[in-house]
Amino acid sequence: MATNEALARRVDLLVQSKMQFLRFLEHRMGGRADAEDLLQTAFLRLVAQKDSLRDEEKLVPWFYQLLRNLMVDHYRHRDALSRLESSVAAEAEAMTASADETLFNAVCTCVNAMIPALKPEHAELVRRVELGGEPLSQVAGDLGITPNNASVRLHRARRALREALQDTCGACADHGCLECGCRDTARS
Repeated sequence: MATNEALARRVDLLVQSKMQFLRFLEHRMGGRADAEDLLQTAFLRLVAQKDSLRDEEKLVPWFYQLLRNLMVDHYRHRDALSRLESSVAAEAEAMTASADETLFNAVCTCVNAMIPALKPEHAELVRRVELGGEPLSQVAGDLGITPNNASVRLHRARRALREALQDTCGACADHGCLECGCRDTARS
């Protein structure tokens, strides 16, 4: 069992080599902050494993091996987190795309009937941006207008479409047309 004096000698010996350890870690980890964090963890591990090393001549090589092992653990943990984040992002994207498609298919069919009643420049913006998913700036460029002008026109088109839907569909338009009775009458 190592005494507190022996542990203090070991720590003093390793602290004298602190800058060498930091350079060793920085070179392999690419950053000072991660290197300092890992070195701190290694010193804590040394204190926790104070009884595992009896030969002080092997202390520095043992500490370098400890640093290597901690780096491997660090990269494994980082890679595992990266894989988890990618997996969660992909799953969220798939769920969002599925929900968006379901919602798009459930929206009142009256919308398609109302679009031709809009001003032609408004109808084209609604078709291309809202239904087609094209970027507003791209559509503006195709139409030869500024993106700001296209944004104003799209805003006006949405307002006109909303008003036409409220006139035609009534209360269901206020609730997103998810349970629209017009759908049944439009098919008849």
